[in-house]
Amino acid sequence: MTDARDPIVRIEGVTKAFGSFTALHEMNLSIASGEFVTFLGPSGCGKSTTLRILGGFETPNTGRVILDGQDVTALPPNKRNVNMVFQDYALFPNMTVRRNIAFGLELKGMGKAAIAARISELASFLELTAYLDRRPDQLSGGQRQRVALARALAPDPALLLLDEPLGALDAKLRGQVQVELKAIQRRTNKTFFFVTHDQEEALTMSDRIVVMNKGRIEQDGTPEDLYFRPASRFVAEFIGETNLLTGQAIGRDQDVTGFDWQGNRLRAIASPGVGATATTASLRPERVQVAQERPGTDNAVQGRVVNRLFKGHRMLLDVAVGNTVIQAYTDTDRGRAIEDGPVWLGWNANSLTLLAD
Repeated sequence: MTDARDPIVRIEGVTKAFGSFTALHEMNLSIASGEFVTFLGPSGCGKSTTLRILGGFETPNTGRVILDGQDVTALPPNKRNVNMVFQDYALFPNMTVRRNIAFGLELKGMGKAAIAARISELASFLELTAYLDRRPDQLSGGQRQRVALARALAPDPALLLLDEPLGALDAKLRGQVQVELKAIQRRTNKTFFFVTHDQEEALTMSDRIVVMNKGRIEQDGTPEDLYFRPASRFVAEFIGETNLLTGQAIGRDQDVTGFDWQGNRLRAIASPGVGATATTASLRPERVQVAQERPGTDNAVQGRVVNRLFKGHRMLLDVAVGNTVIQAYTDTDRGRAIEDGPVWLGWNANSLTLLAD
């Protein structure tokens, strides 16, 4: 068995092709015990294929899957210590909540007293005790989601796979369940492998995000790393809003790299692996200060406010600098106070990230 510091999952050199289409290209990845790892990417990027390979629903063409120290590459789903929560929850409609949770335990041959104790434990933990004798059609979306989790957690799997399980919920309930699901993961200390195409969902819930693009891992890191230190243009654009500046890296001083943009010599931070030939930099709108006077930041350029967009508690300003429009967020009152016309934009070196071309 692994401990909390060891990888509970290792994907080693996994390739998967469907006819002439290669869904995964020699993937290598380790997941530690107790991590909430989210696979994020557009449709067709390989994230669901990875989940299905981990679950035993697909077999890779090459490579191995190691789970809890055991090579499970060729094992079917029922021979793996893995469980799955589907987008539609796949609850048995004619069974009560109690019977839905008990189903997997009965298949394992657990005794009636042990099953009853396990159901009671999970129902209390997930606040389902009052609903044990109801059918799924008598529950709300959030309650059905908790029943699906209880059924998946009942056999005590080493790894829980979640295939866009919040996709059927409305926006308000989805936000509530995101917080709840993360809290459940923390309390159980289970390893969650979560698949989504929703960037905000990934940022909210994950310990770690693996961004997929065309069957390959584009970047793997914490939500903060990926948001503020995107490694590529794809990651910068896919996660959140960003300004992309086109210029040229022009030298390095310790951790800071020079960047020539429209005749302005800026100071920037290079993402890991980005060389001296970088021509694109990412700047998040909320990192840009807008002021009437020159700010005391590492970088400062002059521009002109050409548009503003009210977004409730904050305002988005469009500022033309040369042939580029830079977007900057500010609080609403400050945004109203800034007049149309000339302004200064400022940001520090650690807010401008050079990207791999």
